[in-house]
Amino acid sequence: MPSKEIPDYFPLDWRFGTDGIRGSVETYMNPLFLVKLGWAAGKIFKETGLGNSVLIGKDTRISGYMIESALESGFISA
Repeated sequence: MPSKEIPDYFPLDWRFGTDGIRGSVETYMNPLFLVKLGWAAGKIFKETGLGNSVLIGKDTRISGYMIESALESGFISA
């Protein structure tokens, strides 16, 4: 997909990997995006039969609690 078609809320400098999602909380890693991410992942997990449980790992930074809650909301709504 050409970069001009990528929505503004999806940052091009994010890294998805074995250590999770890395990105700036102050700009793009906001609750709305994280809810959408949790919802999308939850839909895929359901459709592929990967189970009904998800483990969310986080560190002790303040932003971790926001990230956790937003992802939980997305998974629950899926």
